[in-house]
Amino acid sequence: MDGLPETAPVEPEKTGAGTVAADPTVADAVVADVAELVGASDPAAAPDVAAELAAVAKASPAAAELRIVGKARPHESAEKHVQGSATYIDDIAEPHGTLHIAPGGSPAALGRILAVDLSAVEAAPGVVAVLTHADVPGRNDCSASPLGPEPVFAEDRVEFHDQVVFAVVATTRDAARRAARLARIEIEAERPFVDVDEALLADQDLMPAYEFRRGHPEMTIAGAARMVEGTFRLGGQEHFYLEPQIALASPREGGEMHVFSSTQGPSEVQHIVARVLGVPDAAVVAEVRRMGGGFGGKESQASQWAAIAAVAAVKTGRPCKVRLDRDADFTMTGKRHDFRFGYKVGFSEDGVIDAVDTELAGRCGFSPDLSLPVNDRAMFHTDNAYYYPHARIHSRRLKTNTVSNTAFRGFGGPQGMVLAERMLDAVAYSLGLDPFDVRMRNLYGEGRDITPYGMKVDDDSLPKLMTQLAKTADYAGRRAAISEFNASSRILKKGLALTPVKFGISFTLTHMNQAGALVHVYSDGSITVNHGGTEMGQGLYVKVAQVVAEEFGVDFERVRVTSTVTDKVPNTAPTAASSGTDLNGAAARVAARAIKNRIAAYLAKSQGIDPATVTFHDNRVTAGAKSLPFAEVARTAYMNRISLSSTGHYRTPRISWDRPKVRGRPFFYFSCGAACSEVTIDTMTGEMVVDRVDILHDVGNSINPAIDIGQIEGGFVQGMGWLTTEELVFDADGRLRTHAPSTYKIPTASDVPADFNVALFDGGGNREETIYRSKAVGEPPLMLAISVWCAIANAIATIRPGRVPDLDAPATPEAIMRAVKAQRQG
Repeated sequence: MDGLPETAPVEPEKTGAGTVAADPTVADAVVADVAELVGASDPAAAPDVAAELAAVAKASPAAAELRIVGKARPHESAEKHVQGSATYIDDIAEPHGTLHIAPGGSPAALGRILAVDLSAVEAAPGVVAVLTHADVPGRNDCSASPLGPEPVFAEDRVEFHDQVVFAVVATTRDAARRAARLARIEIEAERPFVDVDEALLADQDLMPAYEFRRGHPEMTIAGAARMVEGTFRLGGQEHFYLEPQIALASPREGGEMHVFSSTQGPSEVQHIVARVLGVPDAAVVAEVRRMGGGFGGKESQASQWAAIAAVAAVKTGRPCKVRLDRDADFTMTGKRHDFRFGYKVGFSEDGVIDAVDTELAGRCGFSPDLSLPVNDRAMFHTDNAYYYPHARIHSRRLKTNTVSNTAFRGFGGPQGMVLAERMLDAVAYSLGLDPFDVRMRNLYGEGRDITPYGMKVDDDSLPKLMTQLAKTADYAGRRAAISEFNASSRILKKGLALTPVKFGISFTLTHMNQAGALVHVYSDGSITVNHGGTEMGQGLYVKVAQVVAEEFGVDFERVRVTSTVTDKVPNTAPTAASSGTDLNGAAARVAARAIKNRIAAYLAKSQGIDPATVTFHDNRVTAGAKSLPFAEVARTAYMNRISLSSTGHYRTPRISWDRPKVRGRPFFYFSCGAACSEVTIDTMTGEMVVDRVDILHDVGNSINPAIDIGQIEGGFVQGMGWLTTEELVFDADGRLRTHAPSTYKIPTASDVPADFNVALFDGGGNREETIYRSKAVGEPPLMLAISVWCAIANAIATIRPGRVPDLDAPATPEAIMRAVKAQRQG
């Protein structure tokens, strides 16, 4: 439980931007401020002020119409992106004397290091220093996990191909890269365990297995009217962010270090750099203004590169920068976890599931990194949107001699959902039923609303949402037309699938569900906000700015969001788990309301009115009969020594998770949606085209519909790439063979469906007390693309009705042809 209360420090969303917010956590903090304003040394000496503040805290006036929140606005850096003027780390003017770093990796995937000859490297032109583990002043550990260390530089052994053994520091990046190739590393090579199958045979468990169990699944399956079972494989995914891993470290006076890092977790970078340097966290400042993409790949894995830059800066006394090229970023950084799944399902003759028994075997790589929570979340989402009366969900986390897999958009949830949808398809095809009908029959509902891990599903929107989408997408009409087409087409086959998404929102590590913010109102009425969230293109900054502008009742242009930096807002969670706006938007609102309440209390006293009647709207503040420009009010408050700066803190309410006891409420709420996809496959070549996609997604009360729709579209296409074209291939020696755009195929503009329809579901807003009753949108849309994979399987199923297609993912042309061949052979 981590001692967290059951209620949030932010009041339910009952007031609009035009009113003073009712927030008792702010009221307590303001008592002393206002007591000082009226000349009392003790807040108790000003009972009238305390009474006024109590009234503010309890007031719930009618909501004013929102002016900024809920309106479509472009990304706050959109113009800069188009102009090429948005500053990323490699665009920052390099400090005088900046040196450049190139890492050197292991030539083998597993073995003991016999010798490392770096003499030629040190003698190369432009080389200033060469780093190894011996140069680390603190701990040689860049792991984000308490389960085991992950060396910055390999010491006695290597455990994956291209693991960092040394780093070259040179006057230019080109000189560093050329010098790195001159190293001679001798490894006493051992046979590596590369894939899941090898690890399973050798019992190479990286951490203990884990299981959810409800009821008597084995016995229920044995006694069920029907049973289906199977296995399949699901591949990983490269993040392929446009900006590769990069860090710029600059030594400061007193042994301090400033690090620009392209990271989703500045506090994590701060902590790990401090650990590696052997200094307190306070001696390190981590900063990021924006990333050129992250997708989870910069949640934990940015820290190693920041640490290497910092070690170089300490050794040379000069600023040092490291930027990986695309090949090195592929081979040296983690991917989405790939899995081998096994399942047994017992069900009735009409397709209602009685029990499931599942095996999830995940490839974690050589170290724990974030594999424990990723694999846990895969388990949490093995139900997706479906009720399993009896269930066994068993997970093994396997050690392989490959780069340590890590977070990726969805954080294990997509993998669990793919297993769920395969099981629902298997039930449908074995019965000769339409998969959509089977899905609808198994959705959570009244009396069928407890997950395998014991959490009640309060969100009942999916039946309505899926029914609405089936109607607007003309599912029934298109199903009939596709059946007619397939009956007369021998080579080309069409498939159609409508699949749901139910994605849990919150970090499952409870203490990470908190955020801080710092808001300043300047005497001219301009505003800055700093918070712990990071901007990676997803639109967090613009949403937080909208929240703050709405709270003060001013135009959006008055608010500026500044770089995320650890010496302004400390101890922040990474921007992940789709919680960026939920957490940081709420924290910024707490800070803004604190300032508003101070201003309101001051104006109310001067006018002899109730502070609750002071309103902020249309760039003005109205107190009684007076209505003044916001800038004038800010100036007056400053002249009267009213603090116009405040921190804000928010922690998600009502969540807890006791992992050893497998009990609790790990998620604050669920984000839901559905997608209907139609595809055509060529059964002679395995080629596939997505003909049409219809999406209906619930974002609650959208803070910014333009940003949300963009996230839905982008997430869907990224998920489609994962499930259809993006294939990671390791050879038997553990080398990644697909490490560039020439061999690893991400979706391009031509892969986006020509008929692509996205709509936001009107579900009346989030039932939970989130920021403006919105819902998270970062990760859930990626899982909508499972409908494409299911549509491909649907097309293959028509070749031999009654048989479950043996389709792996990604459904590349080769995978489609294997499934087509198996379907024909029966």
